[in-house]
Amino acid sequence: MDARRATVFGGSGFIGRHIVRRLAAEGAVVRVAVRRPNQALFLKPMGTVGQIVPVAADVRDEAAVAAAVHGAEDVINVTSLYVERGRATFAAVHEKGAETVARAAAEAGVARLVQLSGIGADPRSPSRYARSRARGEQLVRAAFPGATILRPSIVFGPEDKFFNTFAALAQLSPALPLFGGGRTRLQPVYVGDVAEAARRALHDTSAPGKTYELGGPRVYTFRELLELLLAEIGRHRLLVPVPFMIAEIQAAFLSLLPSPPLTRDQVKLLKADNVVTGGALGLEDLGITPTAAEVVLPTYLDRFRRGGRARNPRLA
Repeated sequence: MDARRATVFGGSGFIGRHIVRRLAAEGAVVRVAVRRPNQALFLKPMGTVGQIVPVAADVRDEAAVAAAVHGAEDVINVTSLYVERGRATFAAVHEKGAETVARAAAEAGVARLVQLSGIGADPRSPSRYARSRARGEQLVRAAFPGATILRPSIVFGPEDKFFNTFAALAQLSPALPLFGGGRTRLQPVYVGDVAEAARRALHDTSAPGKTYELGGPRVYTFRELLELLLAEIGRHRLLVPVPFMIAEIQAAFLSLLPSPPLTRDQVKLLKADNVVTGGALGLEDLGITPTAAEVVLPTYLDRFRRGGRARNPRLA
C-alpha cells in the first residue's frame, strides 16, 4: 500500500515540527511547506530518505499553496504569527493565508484538513490576534466545511516562548512582572499533546467539521505559573504586580525592538482567561490524556538552573 501523503504548513515551527515527527513515525510522506525550506532541513532525519520534503510555500502565495497541497490526502495548517511586521499581518496570515490553504485543499480533493487556531478566538475580542483567529476559522469552514479546528491554550515544550522567556528573564532580573496582578487564568497544554491531537484528527471519523479546545490537566493563574517556573529553576525572584495600563505603555516601547518580548496586543490577550470552555470537545475526546506541566518542565529548563541538570534532584 502506498504511504499516505500529508502537507504541513508551518511544519518547521514550534508545534509543526512535533506534528511532522508524528506523521513520519506512522509512515506518512510529509511535505513541509514553509517560506524558507533551507531552514526546515533539520526535519529530514526524523524520517527515512525522501520521506520528509521541505518545500517553499508562503500561505499568502496562492500558486505556491496549490502546488504544496497537490496530491496530498491530508493537510495541516499550523502557520501562526505573534508579532506583525510589514506585510506579515494577522489578517494576512491567520485570515487570508488560512483561507488560501483551505480553498486549495478543497480544490485539490484533500480528504482531511486540520487548522490550528487558539482558545480565545473571538470576533469581538479587543485583541487583533484573537479577532483574526476567529475570522480565519470562519473562512476555513466556508472553504472546507469538514475542516477540524484545534484551539490550544498556551503551549509549552522545549522551544516554547512562555517558560523559556521568563526563565531567561529570571537569570538577569531580580524581579518578574505580574501583568494585571497575575490573576489571569491559563491552562497550558503540552506541545506533544497538541501534535498528537492533530495527528488523531486526521484519522478520527468523527472529527471532521468539529472544533476542539486543547488544555492541560490543570488551570493556573499567571502568578502560579511564574511560581512553578521559579521553583523548577531553583531561583527566588520578586513577583511585582504591573497594572495592565502600565504594561501597555511598556509594550508600546518594547514593540519598537526587532524581536519584541511583549506587544500591546499580547497585553490585551492577557486581560482574558485562556482556559477550555465548559462543555467543549477536548483532548480526551481524541483519546489523549493531558500531560502535566510539572512532568515536562524539568526536561528542558535545566539550563536556567544554577549548576544545570546536576542541581535538579528529581533528575539525579
